[in-house]
Amino acid sequence: MKKTIFTIGLMLCVAIGANAQETTTPNPVNPNAPKFKFVTEEIDYGTIEHNADGNREFKFTNVGKEPLIISNAAGSCGCTVPTAPKEPIKPGESAVIKVHYATDRIGAFEKTVTLTSNADVPSKVIKIKGVVKPDPAPAGGATPVAPVEQKH
Repeated sequence: MKKTIFTIGLMLCVAIGANAQETTTPNPVNPNAPKFKFVTEEIDYGTIEHNADGNREFKFTNVGKEPLIISNAAGSCGCTVPTAPKEPIKPGESAVIKVHYATDRIGAFEKTVTLTSNADVPSKVIKIKGVVKPDPAPAGGATPVAPVEQKH
């Protein structure tokens, strides 16, 4: 009796498991979809001064056959602020993604900007990197002290 119940239970589990397998068909690829073509997908700031100009631009062209609409542009942290075009980019047109990196942070950095759009690849990641140098130390290695006014 136990073997019969076990066998029926096992067959029931297999039947439920097989039925639970959902077959999904992939979304059809739109041959006319908009498509990013960047001049470069990574900008290297190189070694820059502390508090230097942190603005750069990613230039791209829509090489697809439909207008490209960027719905969101997000930096990987608060120190990386992207600005994307609000209007659709027509096929064959070029535009820029502006990126501002806060160069008040000293040291090496590697950050990303994630673009969400209606392109053939709906989520696109572009990158920035570089090194922000510290301020030079004053001559003599000592920190300058402001003179103290004395009263007589």
